[in-house]
Amino acid sequence: MIKSELVHIIASRNPRLYPSDVMRIVETIIDEIVGTLAEGGRVELRGFGIFSVRHRPPRSGRNPSTGKAVFVEEKWVPFFRASKEMQDRLNPKIDVRHARVRRPPEEG
Repeated sequence: MIKSELVHIIASRNPRLYPSDVMRIVETIIDEIVGTLAEGGRVELRGFGIFSVRHRPPRSGRNPSTGKAVFVEEKWVPFFRASKEMQDRLNPKIDVRHARVRRPPEEG
């Protein structure tokens, strides 16, 4: 899904809002998340997850096309940790008492 699809879904579920207003709201949310991360903060959206930044120290690496050693400077990278609710929704638990066991077809 891309941002315009998200805006379309939100606007269709909220007919009193114009798509242009929904786009401004979505862009404001994204700007606030990015701004908070740029300041070294974290954003917690309950039931969704936590956005934060992690430090990557300087290191030596290799250019994959030439194999030559290169220096990689330190940097801060965005990190997302999904909430337990999201993880459970993505990986539903199977009740093993009622689950069917699939056996591979017999050869021969």
